[in-house]
Amino acid sequence: MSELGGSSRPVLQRRGSFSNALQAALDGAAVLGIAYALIQRQVGVLNAHYTVMVVLLLAIMGLLYDRFAIYRSNSSFTGKAARLAQAWSLAFAVLLTLGFLTKQTDVFSRLLVAQLFVWGLCAQMFLHLVMRALQKSFVKHAVEVDNVIIVGTSQLASYLSQRIAHNPWLSERVAGCVALASEDGVSEPHADGLPPVLGHLHELPTLIEQHAVRTVYFAIPLHASSIIEDLYFKLLDQHVTIHWVPDIFSLRLINHSVREIAGVPVLTLSETPLTGTRRLVKGLEDIVLGALILVAATPVLALVALAVKLDSPGPVFFRQSRMGWNGKPFEIWKFRSMFVHPVEAGTVRQAAKNDPRITRVGAFIRRTSLDELPQIFNVVRGEMSLVGPRPHAVQHDHEYAQRIQQYFARHNIKPGITGLAQVRGYRGETRDINEMIQRVQSDIEYINNWSVWLDLSILVRTFGAFTGKKAY
Repeated sequence: MSELGGSSRPVLQRRGSFSNALQAALDGAAVLGIAYALIQRQVGVLNAHYTVMVVLLLAIMGLLYDRFAIYRSNSSFTGKAARLAQAWSLAFAVLLTLGFLTKQTDVFSRLLVAQLFVWGLCAQMFLHLVMRALQKSFVKHAVEVDNVIIVGTSQLASYLSQRIAHNPWLSERVAGCVALASEDGVSEPHADGLPPVLGHLHELPTLIEQHAVRTVYFAIPLHASSIIEDLYFKLLDQHVTIHWVPDIFSLRLINHSVREIAGVPVLTLSETPLTGTRRLVKGLEDIVLGALILVAATPVLALVALAVKLDSPGPVFFRQSRMGWNGKPFEIWKFRSMFVHPVEAGTVRQAAKNDPRITRVGAFIRRTSLDELPQIFNVVRGEMSLVGPRPHAVQHDHEYAQRIQQYFARHNIKPGITGLAQVRGYRGETRDINEMIQRVQSDIEYINNWSVWLDLSILVRTFGAFTGKKAY
């Protein structure tokens, strides 16, 4: 047996295709052609400034389109069009941000940039639609459909079967499933929606011949991975393609992915989404928007600070230790909304409705969430983000972590002033453990799906969510 790193070919390969490369080239050519035509018409000559702008736009497109999997996804056209619009809009947002930072925005025609945005998006949508129609026609008339067998009868096997059936690009048809019987050392229940169960694992070689199978998918639990080792070389002799889809979905996955480290395939089960350029983008978002909000909110901050000071004796601000990104502690800032009172050792009481500790001004600023406004300083200092899971008191973190298994996964990203859980109404006092479970589930959903667009949508929804019956 050869050594693990013996081959010069990486273990993980991104499966490219001529159609994907052609689509990317067409998109780039369309943007380049539209930009050149607009510049010739409105400016008269392609000068150095516009050349840099177009080159930067194409480079940003390359990075973001890869991130949004524009050329690797075979979802519905509606889904791909939505991702294309997001990636294209974000590319322009990055371009405009760079223009503001370098103070070059006055050099360019706003009308030209707006037209490039609209016509460029329309042209790409049209090209993707045409390419999709051509691909479907080619697959339908020129590609032979292969029979496949799925080893396993779990929910994952059912899901995989449905995805194959609804993906016209695969040119595959599921002949059926093979069950893991107890005599094979592993058994599992049969999920709903499975294709026909053709037999048991020991019958697989015979079933491959009977159904003229060209591809075998192993969709089995992690603890049954030894089954693949036993069958792999036998299946090679039958000249079939072999895929392994490890059933890791019984775990609570946090921003999971597949990657390669020094030629070794790695399944990442839990990871922060803020790595590489994504961390830079999130930081830039917080710095730019945070600075703008701070400038705009300065008069409000001053008025609330004065009201708090005049309403009751004590400091204007309330500071408390909270657990931040990766569990690193920091001090959160809030306007003081309660009378100064002695704190019970080792006890942190949540604010409740009609809480006698809350001052008159405190009741107003809590109801309108103005008490949270000083956390913009935490954002500017890099301790918090505008959007993310709300940080809880350290004592509450430890209490809930003992009752909710995936609770600390919330700390795989910076805490935020607002978040997905808050705009869904999971905020304020949690009288019931189920309310906290729903909050944690929303926080993990946010981590798994983080994007600038998601942040912006949450910020917009926050204005309606931060006042209401649970704001006290």
